[in-house]
Amino acid sequence: MQQSFRELGVSPTIVEALAARSIHDPFRIQALVLPDALAGLDVLAKSPTGSGKTLAFALPIVERTTTADARPSALVLVPTRELAAQVSAELESLVPAKGLKVAAVYGGVPLNAQAKRAKNAHVLVATPGRLQDLAERRLVDLSNIRILVLDEADRMLDMGFQPQVDRIVHRLPRNRQTMFFSATLDGPVGELARNYTNSPSRFEAALAEEQEPGEIEHRFVPVTADTKVETLVKHINSSDGLTLVFVRTKRGADKLVQKLARHDVRAVAMHGDMSQGARERALARFESGEVTTLVATDVAARGLDLDDVTHVINFDPPGEDKDYVHRTGRTGRAGRSGKAITFVLPEQQAETSHVARRLGHRAQFEEAGLQTARAKLMYTSRRGRRSKW
Repeated sequence: MQQSFRELGVSPTIVEALAARSIHDPFRIQALVLPDALAGLDVLAKSPTGSGKTLAFALPIVERTTTADARPSALVLVPTRELAAQVSAELESLVPAKGLKVAAVYGGVPLNAQAKRAKNAHVLVATPGRLQDLAERRLVDLSNIRILVLDEADRMLDMGFQPQVDRIVHRLPRNRQTMFFSATLDGPVGELARNYTNSPSRFEAALAEEQEPGEIEHRFVPVTADTKVETLVKHINSSDGLTLVFVRTKRGADKLVQKLARHDVRAVAMHGDMSQGARERALARFESGEVTTLVATDVAARGLDLDDVTHVINFDPPGEDKDYVHRTGRTGRAGRSGKAITFVLPEQQAETSHVARRLGHRAQFEEAGLQTARAKLMYTSRRGRRSKW
């Protein structure tokens, strides 16, 4: 029988705060993690985005932090600005019941005002680069951190943040609670987890049944440089929901928005060169449906958690398996169906075929009339043998 939040050790005050948001029953990852996390033990949790993991660490932070603690006393490290904003919002819905303050720390906003808020907050939610900058400038003191959370640690490593994370962790007291959340605990991520934790409890939880991703239809579309934009316009116009378009570069995102405008398609760009305010405005327009097409780079789209994206279009194919999985996972959310479409130029067939084959989409790749790298090699080899005669 599933335990309630109260039975798991959450205080009546916080239970009431959850109920005010119509949150009554814990998700599986919360039920697994909360007893040990509330007891102050180190935790390793393998849990995907959308599993309810944020509350699994937010509740222990709020319960184990008091207004009398030195500030800041809890730190959540996240890989992106957007995830920092989401985690901060989750915590801010809980902290009024305890009289605590939360501050988000990330790039793209004025440094000094952010540093002032961080200095006075009980809980920091930060991206590694900006927090390291504040710490080196002595604008924030991390020597009193009692609780450390690394959220989406695998993405932080993928994005090259380990040096900054290492330097930040070295500034923290050794006598602290560390909670580590990641989609995988293997390889470098597992090694990082072992280095940062002390005799941790380990938990693993998949998505709850009601959170399971819906069916995603994977398609590959052959295009040429001359037909690529027109093909994109046709797919956008046939969509009845939100369309997320992935491109490789920041400049490419801006240029594609301009090209779409010439075809009477309203779109907004989202990439790392934009200020945080501009990114938030673009995301708000997209999420509200005011603009139904968002053109983004991989880095900018990390941390996006939108349920209404019906189409993901890889205008530029991803070069690696994990990028394909991350991109296409932005659709088919909350049990809904979605379409993942990848455009393939002639010179991209070989590389894209490897990704498709490894991820189980070889049939869809070949159904599009595209050749796998092996088939193309065999065809070229046969032609070469015939030419000798």
